[in-house]
Amino acid sequence: MTIAAVRTHRLSAPLHTPFVTALRRTTTVDTLVVEVIDGDGRSGFGEAPQVWQVTGASVAGAEACVRELLAPLLIGRDADDLQAGCALVRRAVVGNESAKAALDVALHDLAARRLGVPLVRLLGGTALRVPTDVTLAAGDAVDLAATAARRGAEGFGVLKLKVGTDARGDLDRVRAVRAAVGPDVRIRLDANQGWTPREAVRVIRAIEDAGLDVELVEQPVHRRDLDGLAWVSDRVGLPILADESVFDVRDMVEVIRRRAADMVNVKLAKCGGLQPARTLLDLAAAHGMGTIVGSMMEGPVGVGAAASLVAAYGTTAVSDLDAAWWLAWSPVTGGIRYEGASVLLPDAPGLGVTGLREAKIQSHG
Repeated sequence: MTIAAVRTHRLSAPLHTPFVTALRRTTTVDTLVVEVIDGDGRSGFGEAPQVWQVTGASVAGAEACVRELLAPLLIGRDADDLQAGCALVRRAVVGNESAKAALDVALHDLAARRLGVPLVRLLGGTALRVPTDVTLAAGDAVDLAATAARRGAEGFGVLKLKVGTDARGDLDRVRAVRAAVGPDVRIRLDANQGWTPREAVRVIRAIEDAGLDVELVEQPVHRRDLDGLAWVSDRVGLPILADESVFDVRDMVEVIRRRAADMVNVKLAKCGGLQPARTLLDLAAAHGMGTIVGSMMEGPVGVGAAASLVAAYGTTAVSDLDAAWWLAWSPVTGGIRYEGASVLLPDAPGLGVTGLREAKIQSHG
């Protein structure tokens, strides 16, 4: 059975709460859903989120890459030849990781649907429940404490606090959140490249000295400053998690070579899909690095694929899969859902997505 068509769908869906980091503020998820269709009419879905400040990817750019270059390469190919199809996508264009990830996931989703099994089964796992953290958007100490208390009451046991917007006030923010949630909730920090190396060391040491029991610190300095990242890692006790510094295998090798971080955050839209993500997780494990799988601000398709990867491969710490939780309503029917601090994968073929909702969708192909 061959691939008969590739379609693209531009989706925009509102968030129930603004999402604020050291890099950006957004009130919507804007994303491209790619649909790969076989000759029997089965569809596999993948997602390319628009994240200008992290990946540089846009909906328009991802759509152009898919429609003008990648889709023509796939149409007419064997829908069951998953490895070859994904390899063709990876080699076809430089960069464009989000577009590649969307097609990589769509090909995996279609393969799982054709076999009649959930995506997690195709990847070698069986679990249908995956724990996640939840992010506390950047803000002042009072607002963060109130939000943290609400999230703890909702059952979230791991809170990711966005810092890096104001190094002088970050200690007070962490102190306020810890006081609000007590000792039983884990707190991790994400500076989103917002500190200089010296600021990072000063803030992290102050947090350590205050005994605030922080789990890890994610991407304290600029993604290209690997010397600075290594300098910070060498001078603090808390584990340092590389996110924006690691897109692909070459980035990972360089972080390992310089001993720049203790852990890595693997994201499908950064690395190009499930196949390269598995390579990064294997490479991290081989070198004793901790792992989580994360997501951009994206919808149930992308988060469902990331959660399926975690369910099959596992990570050393609770992963960061809350992106679709922020949506005011889901732009798809079927797929994942949230129950407390868990992502629930559907016991259905592929990602379990059965369609796209009509509101604010532009489709082509």
